[in-house]
Amino acid sequence: MSTVVAPPGEKKRTVNLLATKPLNLLMEEARETGEHSLKRTLGVFQLTALGVGAIIGAGIFVMVGLGAQYAGPGLTLSFVLSGLGCAFAGLCYAEFAAMIPLAGSAYTYAYATLGELLAWIIGWDLTLEYAMGASTVSSGWSNHFIELLNIFHIKMPLWLAYDHWTALKTAENVVARQMAQAADSTLVPGSQTFLDKVSAIVSAQSPELLTRAHGLLGAPHMFGAEIGFNLPAFIIALVITAILVVGIKESARFNTGIVVVKVSVVLFVIALGSRYINSGNWGTDWHSFAPHGFAGIGAGAAYIFFAYIGFDAVSTTAQEAKNPQRDLPIGMIAALAICTVLYIAVAGVLTGMVHWQQINIEAPVARAFLDRGLPVASHIITLGALAGLTSVMLVMLLGQTRVLYSMANDGLLPKKFFAAVHPKFRTPWKNTILVGLLAAVVGSVTPIDDIGRMVNIGTLLAFVIVSISVMVLRYTNPSQPRPFRTPWVPLVPILGVISNGYMMYKLGWVNWARLFIWLGIGLVVYFTYSVKHSRVQALQSKGSGQ
Repeated sequence: MSTVVAPPGEKKRTVNLLATKPLNLLMEEARETGEHSLKRTLGVFQLTALGVGAIIGAGIFVMVGLGAQYAGPGLTLSFVLSGLGCAFAGLCYAEFAAMIPLAGSAYTYAYATLGELLAWIIGWDLTLEYAMGASTVSSGWSNHFIELLNIFHIKMPLWLAYDHWTALKTAENVVARQMAQAADSTLVPGSQTFLDKVSAIVSAQSPELLTRAHGLLGAPHMFGAEIGFNLPAFIIALVITAILVVGIKESARFNTGIVVVKVSVVLFVIALGSRYINSGNWGTDWHSFAPHGFAGIGAGAAYIFFAYIGFDAVSTTAQEAKNPQRDLPIGMIAALAICTVLYIAVAGVLTGMVHWQQINIEAPVARAFLDRGLPVASHIITLGALAGLTSVMLVMLLGQTRVLYSMANDGLLPKKFFAAVHPKFRTPWKNTILVGLLAAVVGSVTPIDDIGRMVNIGTLLAFVIVSISVMVLRYTNPSQPRPFRTPWVPLVPILGVISNGYMMYKLGWVNWARLFIWLGIGLVVYFTYSVKHSRVQALQSKGSGQ
């Protein structure tokens, strides 16, 4: 409890920071219709496609290489472990999504169970997953777009293809690769030995390296400093924003089309790659299958877990689903199941095509096909990665705008802006444009490696809180109708807390520090604005006669 200083002429208001939002109020909001509410147009197929669209990105074509260095052929088990961690959280999400069919995802669920302060924390935290995640993905999309241009021998200036710091780093890496090959022609590009040599050259920062790198960069100067602007990342973020403003039905159609393309590419990889499998690469016993033991499989799971991020965004579309009580659980669980099967198959094909110690770290799947003399297949994989990132960005921006919409309806953010619904398109258009512009600017001028790591810890925190919330609500409101019930409570939620909490721990103290700084900024916003405008606080004050 705390006291908020009221404006002159009004009484001081006592604030209950652990006030929960009544379930009857939540259900009233879920039943709202009309021009100021979101449009219900999504069926189970579109919801499943949104889930698949959020999960399958470039990660499947990139992270498998790093995971294989730890797990070896046991990479398939790493994907099983990561999938289980998501499944535990997914089952908890499914219960809430069916019971409380509102936009807002983990924020709304925490508000109903753990109180307003924790709800605000998780809502603020979700910005790391969605808005910053979209910025990260826009930069990754740009990288693959540039690869696609290279196939057609079209070159973009480095200073227009990346932010300045990334552009300079890219130029240094290009020059370092040239210097490494000139020094030792026996080195195989993409191998660990080659990458170690390149890293050593970059770390030395020799005058030759710097001079050649700045020459390759060729950036214009402004106020005496080189500039860089990731133009493809900026443009794609604005295009996705425009699609989201036009309408959820149109956005879902666009996403479904993209999902068909990228799933087709994944199936192509599995079908063609299976013809080149050498079963001996999988090993003949446990030691050769898992060269670093179960610890290696666990480490591989921690790295590749992030290929699963995004399925929870499906729950943010609850107010736009035709039959949320039935379709949301099916959509989330089906998307997770489909992606897990595809991931395991790709991991099995890759480790069967190439011995795990020879898997290329930078572009593992594409390089495996290039080494078999299949350049067209490699180009198709690049196209699949580009399509994958496009739909991931769409679902992340969609998720962010719906969380902000829910927070604004609760009074925690300015409602006239963040909850404004377009009279024709029936989308939260103002906050969509703001979020899209933010993602476009951040993705185009900022080196986003570190932001990407913040996305991971923000996502895992959401998973942990939702798992706890299911147990709390089963205790505090056991009679509430639950169209879908998480099985084996409290075992499944506890396993969700343990598995996802463990992966948070593995991210290291630097990412924890960034998380606490971000949440600290959020608390300043909460105590200076949100707590004074909260609908729930106003209801409690009215009910207590204050």
